[in-house]
Amino acid sequence: RATAAMGEAPEPSPQASLAVLSKVELRVSCKHLLDRDTLNKSDPCVLLLMQSQGQWMEVDRSEVIKSNLNPVFAKIFTVDYYFEEVQKLRFEVYDSHGHAGVGTHDDDFLGGMECTVGQIVAQKRVTKPLFLKYGKFAGKSTITVISEEISGNNGYVELAFRAKKLDDKDLFSKSDPFLEIYRIDDDRSEQLVYRTEVVKNNLSPIWEPFKVSLNSLCSCEEKRKLRCVVWDYDSRGKHDFIGEFFTTFEEMQKAMGENKVQWDCMNPKYKIKKRNYKNSGVVVLLDLKIHRVYSFLDYIMGGCQIHFTVAIDFTASNGDPRNSCSLHYINPYQPNEYLKALVAVGEICQDYDSDKKFSALGFGARIPPKYEVSHDFAINFNPDNDECEGIQGVVESYQSCLPKIQLYGPTNVAPIISKVARVAADEERTKEASQYFILLILTDGVVTDMADTREAIVRASYLPMSIIIVGVGNADFTDMQILDGDDGILRSPKGEPVLRDIVQFVPFREFKNASPTALAKCVLAEVPKQVVEYYSYKAFPPRCPQPETPDSNLSSPQ
Repeated sequence: RATAAMGEAPEPSPQASLAVLSKVELRVSCKHLLDRDTLNKSDPCVLLLMQSQGQWMEVDRSEVIKSNLNPVFAKIFTVDYYFEEVQKLRFEVYDSHGHAGVGTHDDDFLGGMECTVGQIVAQKRVTKPLFLKYGKFAGKSTITVISEEISGNNGYVELAFRAKKLDDKDLFSKSDPFLEIYRIDDDRSEQLVYRTEVVKNNLSPIWEPFKVSLNSLCSCEEKRKLRCVVWDYDSRGKHDFIGEFFTTFEEMQKAMGENKVQWDCMNPKYKIKKRNYKNSGVVVLLDLKIHRVYSFLDYIMGGCQIHFTVAIDFTASNGDPRNSCSLHYINPYQPNEYLKALVAVGEICQDYDSDKKFSALGFGARIPPKYEVSHDFAINFNPDNDECEGIQGVVESYQSCLPKIQLYGPTNVAPIISKVARVAADEERTKEASQYFILLILTDGVVTDMADTREAIVRASYLPMSIIIVGVGNADFTDMQILDGDDGILRSPKGEPVLRDIVQFVPFREFKNASPTALAKCVLAEVPKQVVEYYSYKAFPPRCPQPETPDSNLSSPQ
């Protein structure tokens, strides 16, 4: 994981670092595979497995390549990369049998290889022998895995190709063309970027549009040379060469909007032999769309404000605030757990909110003047403006409201989630990445309105907001873990899943003896990812990315 420092951070600061996830693309090829088929060559497919708690779990699998002992797979495997973890991978190659899919029988097994994500990332390219069961070499078979990190400023591009009047390579029918795109690297080696599907019996095929990352296509360099090859598919793996052309991503971009770009598809042998040779057909790029992928810092530097709301549990189970055993007891020498959690998380968030004003709400108490129970009251008792000046303002409002209210119940948090969601919904309508909302709920027990809370969280997952719940005191918080979707997907009572995982729950007691930054680091670790996921889902770009300055310390995380 790369880390994007929060706050001022030129010098080592007590501010927590928020982890920014790195993703790595893996490409696989094999050489000298065993031939398991009597009549044809093997039809290989690669399975990627990852070790999780000692068990190998299948993550993904490649396409099947027909009749080929030296396959270059078009499938790109994407894995999350954590610098601080050993992530074990296993690649297994099988001979596939038609519609039965990939068998995992010993007689179909062409060999396996184990390594770690770290090894592939460090070496960029790993070639290892394939082993059969019991450590036996699979002949001279090798597997090569090439890795590329998807950097923060990367994006992806959607391309739509067709061809016209291709050469006919088949005797009794028309060619079955497919297109391959290769990136030419600095060492002049070629890297397969994409292989289209085969269009049967058609000399003017229209291939399905496809997406590739800019990193994958051209290493994010617009002038890098690309080689595009058109083949006539052969089921025995002996594809006939129709023609090729060279281009760059820079040239491809002329196809944006209504424009189209086209290239002559050339067969160099025909060019030499045939005097009047013009081409072996034409390839047309019908459309190109660029989708940028932005990082958390891109949004922050584009002016996105993080608006922070704190909600405090004033139910009777906290104990009488005048009693030193109460979780709300105000000790002049030692802040209580509510205050510790509030300050730890709030101090980080305030760096991202230009007006430094925080909404502070309470729930589960009887409040003046009529002493009716409220589940979303402003602790400064100003219903028109629940904002306090900075974290210190929240602390002062909290301390001054305690003597005025009567702790009661039940522990209902759905009203407060819905209240913040209404403000977030207004923000969403601006269709800009200008404000993201974090709701910090501090509570001493399991919520009473669990069904309503689950419904409110599912609704909120479609809005620019995240929810952090800190359990204060020694209650049994097992039921609260349900709200944190880490063990599975949180669903509403009707079974509707959350769009994104927006809840982080931690019991404060796990951090009692740790520094305040440890709590903040834990509960805020998911926020950058949640911000990026939301704006990516809505396809909102950062508002106005600041131009890079040479002395800027805040460039996007590498």
